[in-house]
Amino acid sequence: MKFTDGIWLVKEGFEIQNPKEVFDYELKADSLKIHAPFKKIKTRGDTLNLGLMTTEIHSPREDVMTIRLTHHDGSTTKSPAFPVEDEHVALKSSETAGDITVSSGDLRVVINKENYALTFYGKDQFLTKSDVNGQGYITSSSQNYIRERLDLGVGENIYGLGERFTNFVKNGQTVDIWNKDGGTSSDQSYKNVPFFVSNKGYGVFVNHPENVSFEVGSEHVSKNQFSVAGERLEYILIYGPSMEEILRKYTDLMGKPALPPAWSFGLWLSTSFCTDYDEETVNSFIDGMKDRDIPLDVFHFDCFWMKDFEWCNFEWDKRVFPEPEKMLAKLKAKGLKICVWINPYIAQKSALFAEGKEHGYFIKNRDGSVWQWDLWQGGQAIVDFTNPDACAWYRAKLSALIDMGVDSFKTDFGERIPTDVQYFDGSDPEKMHNYYAYQYNEVVFDLLKEKKGEQEAVLFARSATAGSQKFPVHWGGDCLSTYSSMAESLRGGLSFMLSGFSFWSHDIGGFEEGATPDIYKRWTQFGLLSSHSRYHGNVEYRVPWIFDEEAVDVTRKFTKLKMRLMPYLFKQAVTAHKEGVPVMRPMVLAYTEDPAAATLDRQYMLGENLLVAPIFNDQGQAEFYLPKGKWTNILTEQVYDGGQWVSEHHDYMSLPLLAKENSIIVHGAEENHAEYDYAEKPAIHIYGFENDGSEANTSIYQATGRQKATIQVQNKNNEVTVQTEGLTEYTIIWHKQHNPATKTYETTEKTIKLS
Repeated sequence: MKFTDGIWLVKEGFEIQNPKEVFDYELKADSLKIHAPFKKIKTRGDTLNLGLMTTEIHSPREDVMTIRLTHHDGSTTKSPAFPVEDEHVALKSSETAGDITVSSGDLRVVINKENYALTFYGKDQFLTKSDVNGQGYITSSSQNYIRERLDLGVGENIYGLGERFTNFVKNGQTVDIWNKDGGTSSDQSYKNVPFFVSNKGYGVFVNHPENVSFEVGSEHVSKNQFSVAGERLEYILIYGPSMEEILRKYTDLMGKPALPPAWSFGLWLSTSFCTDYDEETVNSFIDGMKDRDIPLDVFHFDCFWMKDFEWCNFEWDKRVFPEPEKMLAKLKAKGLKICVWINPYIAQKSALFAEGKEHGYFIKNRDGSVWQWDLWQGGQAIVDFTNPDACAWYRAKLSALIDMGVDSFKTDFGERIPTDVQYFDGSDPEKMHNYYAYQYNEVVFDLLKEKKGEQEAVLFARSATAGSQKFPVHWGGDCLSTYSSMAESLRGGLSFMLSGFSFWSHDIGGFEEGATPDIYKRWTQFGLLSSHSRYHGNVEYRVPWIFDEEAVDVTRKFTKLKMRLMPYLFKQAVTAHKEGVPVMRPMVLAYTEDPAAATLDRQYMLGENLLVAPIFNDQGQAEFYLPKGKWTNILTEQVYDGGQWVSEHHDYMSLPLLAKENSIIVHGAEENHAEYDYAEKPAIHIYGFENDGSEANTSIYQATGRQKATIQVQNKNNEVTVQTEGLTEYTIIWHKQHNPATKTYETTEKTIKLS
C-alpha cells in the first residue's frame, strides 16, 4: 500500500503519524518494551490527546529478533497464525545516555532514544535501519494501517516473497502477499510468502497470514516498506551472514521441508487435463514409454478420472475406468506409483455436496448458508478445514483411494478463497485467504504420512504460503508453451527457492497451448534437471513420440541421466531436509560475493556442485555465466575457465551442465528407476583436484534417508587420493583438466573391489 505522494506529501485521504522519541521503556532478561509517542514530549500537556507506538523486541532464536509494533492493543487477535518455533532466548543489553542496545548472538539492534530509530547490525556490520519516521500509523476513512520502512543500501538487492514470475530481483516492485490463480505470465502468484532475503546478510519475515503489502524501493526508492491493515505489525529479522544461513535460520523457525520419497524424483507422466483418455489410453502411454526404454516412476491421473461436473466426488468415472482397483493393481505391478488430481472444492452435482452441506463441512456465508459460485465447477462449495469433522470427512474420502492403490495426490487450487465468509472456528477470513493453502495441504500430507509412512509422503501442490515447505513438492502452475513462459517459470522457481522452499517442479512442455517439438525437447532437458520432473499439458498429450523420434531420444537420455545422478541428487535432498537450503539454488545464493551472480535468473546450481543453464531459444544458443574456477561440462567433457560469460551452440542432446572445480559427483548403477541402492557399485566422478591442498568430501544416502557411505578426495603433495567408507565396490573416474597446449582432455578410470 502506498501512502505518500512523492517524498514530500501524504496521499489524499491518509494521515501518517510516526513515533518521535523513546518516552520510556521496560527491559527484561528476554524482552524490551518501548513506548514512543507520536510527537516529542516537552511539557506534561504534550502527553494529552496523543497516540503512541509500543515496540516490543524479543529473540525467538540466536541471531534472530522479533519486532512487534502496536498502536491499539485492545482488539481481539483471531486465528490463524503461522506456526513459528519461538524459544524466547535471553537478550544481552546495554545503555548509554542516547541509546539502548539489545543483542542475540551476533545480531544487535540499537535504539536511538532522542530521535526514535532502530539500527540493525550483524557483528559490527551495518545491516539496515528503521530510520526516523520509518515506522508509521496510518489512518484513513475506511481502514487503518501500520507500516515499517527499512533502508535499502547501495547495491542491496531483495529476493524471495514467494514464487514470483516478475523480475528475479524485487527492487522497484510492489508486491501484495495475496494468493491468486493468475498463471505464470502475470504479477500474481499461487504461492505468496511474506519473507525476503537481502544480499547484505539478513532476511525479514513479516509474521502475518493476511495480505502484506511490500513496496521494495517502489514508493521511496531507498526504502523497503511493508504494511498491514490493523493495529499491529510483527516482523522477524534474521542475521545470516550468508544467504544460506538466513534460509537455515528461517526454516528453523518455520519448519524444515520433509524429505520426499526417492521414487518421487523419477519421471512423472500425466494424462494431461482436457485430453480424451481412458484405461486403454493410459496403458498405451505406459507401455509406449517402456517399449522406448524411457524410465517412468509415477503415472498421474488428472481431473477427468472423476466424472464431469462432479469434482470432487473422489469416485472413478466408471465410463472410462470401469474397474479402477484392478487397473491400479496392474499399473503398480509394472513398478509405478500412482498420483491422482484433487482439490478442496465440492461441486453441487457431486454426491458429496448434500453430505457436506448437511453436516456443516463447507465455508459459509455470513448468514450461515453455504458459500458457492460457478467459476470452476457449477455450484462449487469449499471445504472448511478449520472444522475438525470436515477434515476427518475429507481424509476419509482420500483414505479410501490410498487403500485402493493411490500413492500421492496432486493438491491443485486453494488460491481463490473468499473473504466475505465465516469459518467454523471463527477464523479471520482475511487471514485465512492465504493460510487456507497451508491447512489444505497439511491435511492431505498428514494423511499420507499416517497411511503410508513418513518416508513415503509426497504431494504435487500448487498453492502455498509460509511454512508450506513442510509439505513438498510444489509445482509452478499454469504456464504457456513458449520460451518466455519457460524462463518465467524458472524465475518463479528461483524466487520460491529463496522463500524457504527446497523442492520444485513445473509442467514440462508448458501447460497451455500446443508445444512445438523444439520447445518440448528443450523443456525436457530443463525439467529433468529440476528437483522433480513431470510431463503435463492442457489439451495435448505429453508423451514424446507425438512430437518426433528425436524427442523420444532426448527424453530417454535425460531421464536416464537423472536416474544415474540419483546418489548425488538424493544427497542434496537430504541436505535440504536437514538444513532448509534448496536443491535448485539461485546463483546468487551460491555466489553472493560475485557481483555478476546478483541478477542471474536463467541458470542455477542443481545442488552444491552442478550448474545448469537451460536453453531458451529455438536456435540452440546457450548464454551463461561461470564464476571463478575451472568448470567441466559433464556431458561433453569440455573444460572452461570461470569468471566469464560463455556463448555456445548445443544440439538437443546436450546443454550447459557443468561440475565446478573440486567436485565429487556420484553416479549410481541403475538407469530405470529413481529408487535403488545408491551405494551398489557407484561410479565416483571427480573433477579437478589438481591443485595441491584441494579436498572435498561427500556422502551416499539410502532411500530411507540414512547415510550409507562416505567419500573423501584430496590432493596432498600433488597426489590425488580417494578414501571411502561403507562401499564394497566402486569405480573412480578422474576428469582432469585439459592440456592447454594440445587442447586435449584426460580421464582416468579405476575400479576398486574390497573384500
